[in-house]
Amino acid sequence: MSEQKPRSSRKRMTGKERREQLLDIGRELFAERGFDGTSIEEIAARANVSKPVVYEHFGGKEGIYAVVVDREMHTLLSMVGESLTADHARGKIEQAALALLQYVEEYSQGFRILARDSHAASGTGSFASLISDIASQVEHILAEEFRERGYDPKLAPMYAQSLVGMVALTGQWWLEVRKPKREVVAAHLVNLAWNGLSSLETKPRLESAPRKRRSD
Repeated sequence: MSEQKPRSSRKRMTGKERREQLLDIGRELFAERGFDGTSIEEIAARANVSKPVVYEHFGGKEGIYAVVVDREMHTLLSMVGESLTADHARGKIEQAALALLQYVEEYSQGFRILARDSHAASGTGSFASLISDIASQVEHILAEEFRERGYDPKLAPMYAQSLVGMVALTGQWWLEVRKPKREVVAAHLVNLAWNGLSSLETKPRLESAPRKRRSD
């Protein structure tokens, strides 16, 4: 009798499973090394497949990167959008800050990828454009508050960019130190933002602006 070769216990992945595996590996490497520091060879090696398999699914690392960035942006924007349930302005600002910091904490790899400033291969823009997308969800809150307080609502987009940028940059710092707790960080950010907003001047001027030199 001829000996039967033992069957491999390794289950072959479906196309969908392989695609998700490559995305997970790419996400990890992009977070660690960035787009330029990641090679298609390393992605294939970690997945234990040949390079043609990666090309078959995504056409190259650019394709993987584009999907990863798109997913991360969608996740973050959804978390911020779904968090805005309060019926007053300060509550919504608190919720937006907490949602962004929650993303930083729970999706740290994704945030590292986005904060590196998305490579042109992503096709979805830069970190600055992401901040603009989040700010657009906040600016109508500020516009309503500005109207009630007698400020120009047309300035709301600028203030929304400032607020979201402040939280995002603080998030980059907090990602490395992880102290204090998320809720404490959010409380201090809102304290700075809200108490600053509550004391806005209707027509601010720079007190330290240099005076115009008189011409002789």
